[in-house]
Amino acid sequence: MENIWTPAHQAVEDEDAEVLAQLLAKGADPDEFCGKMSLLMHAIDAEGDGALQSGGPLTVRTTAVLLAFGADPQLPGPDGKTPLALAVHYGHDLAVELLLRHISGCGDAGR
Repeated sequence: MENIWTPAHQAVEDEDAEVLAQLLAKGADPDEFCGKMSLLMHAIDAEGDGALQSGGPLTVRTTAVLLAFGADPQLPGPDGKTPLALAVHYGHDLAVELLLRHISGCGDAGR
């Protein structure tokens, strides 16, 4: 079967923050879209869906890596849904907090 994801989206799907960081450091676009999802929306979706399927705790590793590499926390998908709306949908409080800090500018260096 052919892989439908770009390498960065595959790292997000696998929730592999280390590989994702390496790809971003080598120049992958943190706002890349594949299909109808940006990397950030995909990260929130994978983290939220993974926790629902496994019954385990929500993680925030890939979301944090993307925000650290400059992903736009307000970039909507083609349907107009934002990363914040998706995080709220999943009850992903850690992602909500990170997104709000980046949106308000509190994630900037020097604070």
